[in-house]
Amino acid sequence: MKIYVHLAEGFEEIEAITVVDVLRRADLAVETVSVTGIKEVTGSHKITVRADRVFEEIDYEKGVMIVIPGGMPGTTNLEKHNGLIEKIKLYEKQGKWLAAICAAPMIFGKLGILKNKTATSYPGFEEELIGAELSSEPVVQSDKVITSCGPGTALQFAFKIVEVLKGTEQADVLKASMLICY
Repeated sequence: MKIYVHLAEGFEEIEAITVVDVLRRADLAVETVSVTGIKEVTGSHKITVRADRVFEEIDYEKGVMIVIPGGMPGTTNLEKHNGLIEKIKLYEKQGKWLAAICAAPMIFGKLGILKNKTATSYPGFEEELIGAELSSEPVVQSDKVITSCGPGTALQFAFKIVEVLKGTEQADVLKASMLICY
């Protein structure tokens, strides 16, 4: 049961690293995946991280969720990766979990994944959420798709992922241990 958090040049660091940190604290198997062909990926704020693996090394059959952080040009760089787009389509077809934050929900919108679902994104990207009922909530779960609106909601986004994969009680225990007050 693996969760794959994807990184492209220009990704939003807080949205990727916060998710990875929280999921690992929850004892979930999460791997960062570079779509650049090399493990070192530089985010939108010039922070370079070393991904666990490159895209070509991943066995997506073992996965339960694809996570895509936002950021610019990270989101557009993820969108340009044909292999990732094919895996997102496959996960949607197989009924596996998909999660995107900030600008990244636009990828799901353009793929038709948000049709008849409720979704949110960073302000200004609403037109890209094609077919979605728009929400102003910080985090939205609609069927097996989770969307969130930006860097400031990264913790809530991460805890929603924990909640859907491990249950509300486990998410609440983790929140308490981290002194989360919202």
